[in-house]
Amino acid sequence: QVHLEQSGGGSVQAGGSLRLSCAASANIYAFKCMAWFRQAPGKEREGVASIYFPEGRTHYIDSVKGRFTISQEHVRNTVYLRLNNVEPEDVAMYYCAADDRCPPPPLWTTYEFDFWGQGSRVTVPA
Repeated sequence: QVHLEQSGGGSVQAGGSLRLSCAASANIYAFKCMAWFRQAPGKEREGVASIYFPEGRTHYIDSVKGRFTISQEHVRNTVYLRLNNVEPEDVAMYYCAADDRCPPPPLWTTYEFDFWGQGSRVTVPA
């Protein structure tokens, strides 16, 4: 069983930056892709960004393009999500996910991934 351990959530001022981490208990190149999802209070879960292995091809939803960056560090079996220029609309619980059969973009956004992290809360103080 694969375990995804998340870290790095917290409170960030609007316009600030934050980095989320997702460390896998397995070689991330055993997956076809990993992704970050988020669920805001009262809203449906939405896919935010994905990265495909081993080539590192990435995909983002329009609302985060140019602000968020998904990246990988294979030696640590870790995927990151860098949030820049954070907006109040980015407040959510963020989850990383992994699967060995991800469909291509943009279908991954509605795909049911096999493995999930425990969640990291991102808040923006009023």
